Amino acid sequence: MSRRIDYYDDPNAPAANSMVPSVNVVIENEAGEILLIERSDNGNWAIPGGAIDLGESMAQAGVRETKEETGIDCEIVDVLGIYSDPKHIILYTSNGEARQEFSILLRARTTGGQLTPSSESTQVHWVGREQLTGLQMHSSMRRRIDHYLAPGRTLYFD
Repeated sequence: MSRRIDYYDDPNAPAANSMVPSVNVVIENEAGEILLIERSDNGNWAIPGGAIDLGESMAQAGVRETKEETGIDCEIVDVLGIYSDPKHIILYTSNGEARQEFSILLRARTTGGQLTPSSESTQVHWVGREQLTGLQMHSSMRRRIDHYLAPGRTLYFD
């Protein structure tokens, strides 16, 4: 099975050999819960997201990735941050790609659908803020969620 391994400021990380624009989408429901998936490739919890395909906009990619990974339909409402830290390397074991992080954090609202896991997500849940700390999550994903939850947040970029 193909795996995704995240490295952050790790001397054992492979050298980056690609950079692919991607999106992550944070959606909060009326109860204040955040939409999360448990990733099938590494077991970590994350907000939905993935690469922007040729011929689609970042908003289209966010809508598509959210639907594919969670079963939830959404519309993008704004941009929250841009993450491009060269210390974050993502290794895909299926093809040896070692990708430097380049992710645009989007905020969306639901427009329909129902929670449905996929080949990329073993579980999909609305998670309360008080439950976030107990979940296994890569620090880069936790940072995105923390920026979203920060009072008086502004556009984040690195």
